Amino acid sequence: MDALSELHHAGDRNDKSSLARSLVAEGLGTAYLLIAIVGSGILGERLAAGNVALALLANALSTGAALYALIVWLAPLSGAHFNPLVSLMLACRGDIAPRVAAFYVPAQLAGAVAGVALADAMFDMPPYALSSHLRSGPSQWLSEFLVTFGLIGMVWTCSRLRPSALAGAVAAYIGAGFWFTATDFANPAVALARAFTDTFSGIRPIDVPGFLVAETLGALAALVLFRWLVPNLR
Repeated sequence: MDALSELHHAGDRNDKSSLARSLVAEGLGTAYLLIAIVGSGILGERLAAGNVALALLANALSTGAALYALIVWLAPLSGAHFNPLVSLMLACRGDIAPRVAAFYVPAQLAGAVAGVALADAMFDMPPYALSSHLRSGPSQWLSEFLVTFGLIGMVWTCSRLRPSALAGAVAAYIGAGFWFTATDFANPAVALARAFTDTFSGIRPIDVPGFLVAETLGALAALVLFRWLVPNLR
């Protein structure tokens, strides 16, 4: 009985250690994602000399490339969600335990906020400054709904049917979303963190709730449709 009890406690310690590593990987990856988004936005705007299209192109290419590298790097450690909606979707599907998703979300939020400060500091900007960048209105909310719907649908489908293509598909989709939508957040952690940088990539704090609602609705719509299109056969 004592041996069985010791094995049980050892398993608990291993589970806790594994979860801790996953949380650090999620926080680290989300931080680097925001460093890529905000940092490339700052440098792109500076080098573009007023050409917004050129700055946006630099921002999109850097973000897409960094996202691909981060997924390949950290997926073996945590799944490389970097997005509360992705974690919650996978919990709904049964891929991860709800308890794990509940821990992932604050790790992602903390990483995102830290990433913004690091990106600003690299370019001699104040680590935190509330953004004055206006992002609001029906067109932007519709864009945010659609880009989030597509992201969640893509993760649901590719993670089931084409797991080896997931990193490239997600990175390409997010990079392209800078250009085919009026917005390209698709991530509550990103939206909240970008309110704390008054730079090219920022969003006014007052505009964040509209984005969060649009992202949540987009994720829910994708969950309903893709649960039917690609049923969970396990």
